Amino acid sequence: MGHTYALNYLHCIFSTKERRPLIADRRALYGYLDGIARGEGFKLMEAGGTADHVHVLVELPATYRLADAMKKLKGGSSKWIGEQFAWQQGYGAFSVAPSQLGVVREYIRNQEAHHRKRDFEAEFLALLRACGVDYDPQYVVG
Repeated sequence: MGHTYALNYLHCIFSTKERRPLIADRRALYGYLDGIARGEGFKLMEAGGTADHVHVLVELPATYRLADAMKKLKGGSSKWIGEQFAWQQGYGAFSVAPSQLGVVREYIRNQEAHHRKRDFEAEFLALLRACGVDYDPQYVVG
């Protein structure tokens, strides 16, 4: 085959260090994350979250590694937010089928309402279980 064809949709989640509620202007943060993605050559399709964590739906080209995308998003936004701000190490990333993009986008948009019923830890553990990801509970949300 002479060409590479790929669609890589990923739902990624990352939280503030110690899950402290430090994200005051989320709309500005999401705009900044979008600018980072565009500048790096990948697409931020949706962003949402609460004061202590962010969900993003990204489309990565075949040549762009997930770890590099997360490094750029987290590193660039951390510097933009300010010296006293830090993201927690690590992230969650879950592949999304094209047929599920609408469902995931809606889920990301409605984080505020969602977290009135379920906290971040419960949400993240449920996603890991639903996706069949092996994990050690001691290290998941620490």
